[in-house]
This record gives sequence, C-alpha cells and structure tokens, in this order.
Amino acid sequence: MGGKKEFFKNIHSLWKHREGAKKGLFVTVPYRKRIRDLVVAFLYGLSPLFLARFRFWMSYGKWLDLKNPQNFDEKLLWLMLYWRHPLKTQCGDKYDVRSYVKKCGLGHLLPEILGVYESSQEIDFDALPKNCVLKCSQGSSYNIICQDKSKLDLADIRRRLEAWLMVDYSTVHGELHYSGMKPRIICEPFLGASDGSLPLDYKVYCFEGRAYCTMVCAGRKINGQSAIHYFYDREWKARLPYEKSISLYDREISKPQSYDKMIDAAEILSGPFPFVRVDFYCIQGRTVFSEMTFTPNACIDTDFTDTEQSALGTLIRLPKKMF
Repeated sequence: MGGKKEFFKNIHSLWKHREGAKKGLFVTVPYRKRIRDLVVAFLYGLSPLFLARFRFWMSYGKWLDLKNPQNFDEKLLWLMLYWRHPLKTQCGDKYDVRSYVKKCGLGHLLPEILGVYESSQEIDFDALPKNCVLKCSQGSSYNIICQDKSKLDLADIRRRLEAWLMVDYSTVHGELHYSGMKPRIICEPFLGASDGSLPLDYKVYCFEGRAYCTMVCAGRKINGQSAIHYFYDREWKARLPYEKSISLYDREISKPQSYDKMIDAAEILSGPFPFVRVDFYCIQGRTVFSEMTFTPNACIDTDFTDTEQSALGTLIRLPKKMF
C-alpha cells in the first residue's frame, strides 16, 4: 500500500501543473494535457479502482476509504465502482433514457427530438431549424449549441462530433456506467430565451425516490463558462450552504412555476436508485426533462463544503454490490 501512495505523491506535481495550465498559468497546455490523459489511461487500464484512488488523492491529498465511506464523494465513488446496475447505463445515455421516462409515464416532459444520427455525415443541416442543439448521447459536455446555423463552420462541427463519437467516455474519468453505450448524435430544439441566453438548469438531488434538495445553475454561457450554483432545500424555503463560493453571491433565485411537477417527476424517476440527480428546465412555465446524472462532476467536487459532503453522504444507503 505504501508503494501506491508514494507513486501518487511522485506525480502529484504533474497533476497540479496541469490544473495551473487550465487556468492559463502555463503555455504548454496541450503537452501537459496529453501527459495527464496518458496517466489516466494507464491507471484505468490497470483498474478503474486504481484510477478512482488516484483522482481522489490528487483532489484531496488523502487516501480514498471504500471500506467505510462516509462523505458524498466517497459514496459516489463506491456506487460508481461497485453498483453497476444496467439501468444506470440506460438512464445515463441521453437518448436511451427517453424510453425509461416514457415507461414511467412522463413522456410528456421530454423535449422534441429533431434527429438521431450515428455519424455527423448523416446530418442534413438544411433541414434543421436556425436554432438547435446537437449532443452526443454517450458522454458529458459533448454539446454544440447552435444559435444561428448560417454562421456555423459545418466542417469543424462535423469533425468535433466525430471525435466525440469515438470516445469511450467510461475511460475519461472511470465512470463505468458509460461503458457499452451506443455513440449517437441527437438534435433537440434550442430551449433558451429569444436573446440567446441559456435557461436556468434545475438539478434535483434524489435518494431512493426522495428529493432532498435542488441545485440551480445560473449564468451559464454558450462558450462553456462556469455557472453559479445555488442550493435550495426541497420546499424551496431556504438556501443551503453547500458551495464554498456561495457567500460571494447575494442573488436569490425565484422558485420556478413548475417546481412541484419537477419534484414529482424526479421522485418517480429516481425510485430504483440509491442516488441520482435528475435535471430539468422550466420553459414558459412547463417542466422539461433534461437528463439523469449518477456521477456528478465525476464523483469528486472540491467546490462542495464539508457541510454538503456530510449531509448528502449521510443520505446514501449503500446497497449490496452489483457487478
């Protein structure tokens, strides 16, 4: 065991340099990122458990306790590694989840599908509306938001989509439920405002079919700029101190018109799972389903407070292992 810890310490400086590069502190971003990706691929090849321990050590500087996990991140990693229910793969897939939502009697909450493609070459951009969203169904953040298709570099869009389709996303952070998903591109209508801004994103944290709190993502940008996160309790009566930076923001988010319907739907959809985050939009007073997330932030979020880690960790009751 000591040898593993020593190995992690030896490459700790490499990881931290990569984090600095992401913030623009270094100019060798592509090189450092390639090194990081090689390290991740190597550790994943050894075992997903080894990669999980490595990522936890790099983030927190301490050993991951999987024998007696206590906090939220530890229990999420345990579920990721040891509870591989096939329904997680179906519901984590942005296209296949639609059949589950329909089976639960909630098909009316699904956004319209404008097209499903196995290759970017199948996309007929002339047939799509001016505003739309293209996304790959088997990963995270593989999205292209089109506000005006006449301004798109179609060759570049096709290249990016093809590159994403080639990725087995389970190897990126070791999120095993992504393994086996069929890579597809789906096209949906753009649900933002007329000025091009993105809608608020409501993410309901659920435990065994019970909604506990909601995270609101505000200020999201199409260029990928990070949003501001606000946590509210289930009844939307109080802000929760779950984000370390929350003291910097004094804005209050109004309870969405369709919030009660979001909670009802989230609790129906989350019934089979020890934990899942169910995401929605409120579009002109209507609840619109977005996705189901089992490994938020790939199970490690250093922006969360100790209060959050303890409170949400307590709510997860670990099931019997399932491989």
